[in-house]
Amino acid sequence: MPALLREPMNAHILIIAHAPLAHALRECAKHVFPQAGDEVAVVDVQAQDAPELTLAQAREAWRSLGDSGPTLVLTDVVGATPANVAQKLVDGRDARLVAGVNLPMLLRSISYRHEPLDDLVARALTGGAQGVVQLSRPHS
Repeated sequence: MPALLREPMNAHILIIAHAPLAHALRECAKHVFPQAGDEVAVVDVQAQDAPELTLAQAREAWRSLGDSGPTLVLTDVVGATPANVAQKLVDGRDARLVAGVNLPMLLRSISYRHEPLDDLVARALTGGAQGVVQLSRPHS
């Protein structure tokens, strides 16, 4: 009897970033992808929040996405509280963590959620890097 082929599961996306960046990125993504509100969970880390509180909020946001399936976690600054909390959150899970989140990275991630997680990470990194360009040059 042949093995049953299973549709790949769309990856969840979770953004953990300094307030108000996570929420603002999701709102911008909803401008392009109106359904993105259901596809992207966010945690805005306030300056006064203890890492333990942020981790609890991140776990709740993770649960809101559903506990099954792969998850791409996006954060802003390597070494800062959001990234440190995100690292604790993804350890031992079917997840990848990418720092340096920007809107092109998020839009690319939403567009390619159906791809395997490692491919999605590559798409996110490419989208983020390609979105950073100098558009004008000084006049000579």
